[in-house]
Amino acid sequence: MASVHTYDKSSHRHVLPLRPTIKDYAWGIRGLDSRVARFALESGVIDEVDPDSPYAELWLGTHPSGPTTLRDGTLLESVVGGQLPFLFKILSAGKALSIQAHPCKEGARRLHLENPTNYVDDNHKPELAVALTPFEAMCGFRRLEEIAILIKKHPEFAACISNEAKLAIFLCSRDEEDKKKALRMLFQSFMSCPVETSQTQLKKLLKRLQKEQSVDHVHPHEEPPWERKCARAILRLAQQFPGDSGAMAPFLLNYLLIAPGESFYMAANEPHAYVAGEIIECMACSDNVVRAGLTPKFKDVDNLVNMLTYSMGGPTINAGTPAYGDDRIMRYTPPTGEFEVMIITCNPGEDITLPALSVPAIFVVLEGSGNTDNEEGQRLVMRPGRSYYMPEHCPQLTLAVNDSKRGPLKIALAHENQHLDEPTLACAEFSKEWGGEFALPSSSISISSIPTTPKSNVGMREISLKPGAMVDFKVPKL
Repeated sequence: MASVHTYDKSSHRHVLPLRPTIKDYAWGIRGLDSRVARFALESGVIDEVDPDSPYAELWLGTHPSGPTTLRDGTLLESVVGGQLPFLFKILSAGKALSIQAHPCKEGARRLHLENPTNYVDDNHKPELAVALTPFEAMCGFRRLEEIAILIKKHPEFAACISNEAKLAIFLCSRDEEDKKKALRMLFQSFMSCPVETSQTQLKKLLKRLQKEQSVDHVHPHEEPPWERKCARAILRLAQQFPGDSGAMAPFLLNYLLIAPGESFYMAANEPHAYVAGEIIECMACSDNVVRAGLTPKFKDVDNLVNMLTYSMGGPTINAGTPAYGDDRIMRYTPPTGEFEVMIITCNPGEDITLPALSVPAIFVVLEGSGNTDNEEGQRLVMRPGRSYYMPEHCPQLTLAVNDSKRGPLKIALAHENQHLDEPTLACAEFSKEWGGEFALPSSSISISSIPTTPKSNVGMREISLKPGAMVDFKVPKL
């Protein structure tokens, strides 16, 4: 371990070791299977890992709900001289997080003023996620064409929506604003469905889906992969949250599988629910969450319904772009100024110098081990879970990995956005590359002519339904 004299917190040139905060939310992965638990143990936050306890989130930043300290207990905020604009996290999700969205700045100020107990600050909370393992997430609303198909195919889902809302979906024009109004009406109707009705219909749906998923059930046709995924997701969510109509969320939200190294961005006022897996998450410095389902916590359905943009389609999924002329430095840049993330990889027998930054930064070791050096002669402990604060304009740090090592050293670095004019990610409202979970030609589409079980050869990402006109259709029986 590096000697204590290599760290001088009074110096603005030294890289400083950190002690993060951990959160034991019920949805976290339990015991040593959780990366959060292993990182907390390595960083000295906990002395041992309880195999029966969930370890959900590891926080690195200055937010008062989970402030990071130096190893001697000094608050990072006092070293920085104020709040960092970002909050850096590791998430280990063993089961689904709530159906939620984060408010914009104006909304956050209003919510904090009206309900400071549940909305603890007045900042917005756009967020960026980079997958560390295969990661499942529901992100953004499906397109109306998809929802129309699902209403026709699943009468239990349709029974939780008013006739007026269903008519609005099927009679909607091509105009984007009309589509958003129809989607809002549908979502509001579904979320306000009487509990007795939604629970009864959920039980019927689960019984039917279980039968259809059984090995003895003879399918009348080949079932497309996207349908199997949707059905299995509902069954799993219902098992995790018995009686919660939020288990039908996959009928409304895009259900995605993100590969390690891939990323997506969730802007303010966009619905999402992370389902399972581990990610790096970086966001504006806020802890505001407006929830509506799949949680025992405070639910604020009215505010959620009123705040959403009702944009349709999923977020851009991006594997990063090389930065600073080195393809070992992958940059993940959102269209917001508070943060960006870089994943830096140093292979055995190589060395790499971190970029010179004019803003404070935090990095955490994700995997591997190696050596460090800089003008101050700092030899840092580089093992998975160790995290460090880099002051602005501090001497550049060089990483090196001995050629006898069997794997690379990999770190995640977060700081204020330095490439705002070159974003790599976009939210659903501005993304034109991904049109939904299954696709049809963009020419005029008759909804009533679309089979309720469309066939497709879908891969892991699945094919996309591009925005299309909803005309010349027969209104289905409601």
